[in-house]
Amino acid sequence: MQAFSYGGLLSNAFTYINNQWSKLTVFVEDGRLQLDNNNAERHIRPIATGRKVWLFAQSEAGARATATWYSLVETARANGLEPYWYLRKVFEEMPMYLRDRKPVNDLLPWNVDSKELEQLARRD
Repeated sequence: MQAFSYGGLLSNAFTYINNQWSKLTVFVEDGRLQLDNNNAERHIRPIATGRKVWLFAQSEAGARATATWYSLVETARANGLEPYWYLRKVFEEMPMYLRDRKPVNDLLPWNVDSKELEQLARRD
């Protein structure tokens, strides 16, 4: 009977729900919010699986280079770009950007138009 008495397990559970109610109902009030974090977990999976690879990166510079690659690829995906075509565009245009001293920020994933990448893919 202690589960139903004041201070018992059931009483504590109801008190907890009551105290957290505003946080639990925020999903009902704003339909844009997701009930789970599957999207975030899916995007960090390569990082989690890459940990063992990074452990044997041989050097700090090698580990930084690998992290930069992961970051570029995942940021391209997050911006709706196909990583292969995005990186190909970067490799093709980077020498001209450096030669002409143009800001390389123009080549960051959020500044690249996906239509340009589609044209690049069709060109091949």
